[in-house]
Amino acid sequence: MIPIFRRDLLLRNSLYFCKSRVPFSTSLGRKPTINPAVFDFLFHSHNFSPEAAAEAASVINRIKSRKISDSLFTFLEKNDFSSSHLERIVKYNPSFLSADLEKSVKPKIKIFQELGLSNNDIADLLAGNASILYRSTDKSLIHALSLLRGLLGSDASVGKLLMKSGRFLINDLDKCMVPNIEFLKSRGAPMEQIIAGMHSFPRFMLQKPENVRRSAERAEEFGAQAGSRLYIHAVRVIASMSDEVWERKLQAFRGLGFSDADIVSGFSKYPPAFAASVKKMEGVKSVVVSLGKYDMASVVAYPLCFCCSIENRFRPRMQVLAALEDKMLIKKRPSLATLCSVPDVYFYERFARPYLDEVDHLFVAKGV
Repeated sequence: MIPIFRRDLLLRNSLYFCKSRVPFSTSLGRKPTINPAVFDFLFHSHNFSPEAAAEAASVINRIKSRKISDSLFTFLEKNDFSSSHLERIVKYNPSFLSADLEKSVKPKIKIFQELGLSNNDIADLLAGNASILYRSTDKSLIHALSLLRGLLGSDASVGKLLMKSGRFLINDLDKCMVPNIEFLKSRGAPMEQIIAGMHSFPRFMLQKPENVRRSAERAEEFGAQAGSRLYIHAVRVIASMSDEVWERKLQAFRGLGFSDADIVSGFSKYPPAFAASVKKMEGVKSVVVSLGKYDMASVVAYPLCFCCSIENRFRPRMQVLAALEDKMLIKKRPSLATLCSVPDVYFYERFARPYLDEVDHLFVAKGV
């Protein structure tokens, strides 16, 4: 890896680096000593907030070369890095003030520019994933970008993926993503689904391969069919939970009235429903069932309802339907599946437009 900061500075602040993602504090509650030169450099010269400047100045004993640090920050500022971007990078590791601009920072900026990312995109990427700055340009970043380009087919597609998740440049892709892709392909998942999963669920694709395989085994035990359209979703949902959380989720379904057969059937048909929190599930039941218009049998038949927003979908639509029923404008409510799944435009055309003269004010108020 190309060194990005001085080794002696790293060692001097090694305690901080172990805890660099939490606010600075001392075990005795004493106020940390703030280096005035570091504070002045960050606050007055580069517009850091007083809090961010003070936090870094309480960790960095000195700036070896103000000229070198100023050149580094000035270069980044000229490439659209805002004070907020720089604050986040320095917060991740204050030793960034001693980064080697020519050997480490500029080469990284250049490869992202060649990838087609705008300066602002690069700033967002590195501020949100500051550990990229400590990866070797030649050994890690270029190799990772080459792998991604081979999978996605173009620099534009790689850039789009990285803006979704910079973790593809942090994790060792040869040890996680590549074996996970090969495993999913061996289970019949087409590449277009795998690539879609990389964009939608990057953390899943970067999990340890043994966890993905174990999750696939459990998903198949619960009815997921290898090669089916929902197979990746089924594996992903289970992989997102610990064994304890998964068991609590199953108990929650049973507590809502699902039999074990219902659970297997629901998971095989609608695996994303099992990603909903227990609190969300109970909230949906309260709105859907407690109002007396749908029963638990409807929920069991369509557990994907747990994925719908209570405030933005259920309440407005059910209130609109109740108003239409009160005026005897509709004789029968739509099924729960229809209520949940149809887009707003369809719901408006089906249940609003025919009755605009009488209930126009209601639909305007509900925003449906």
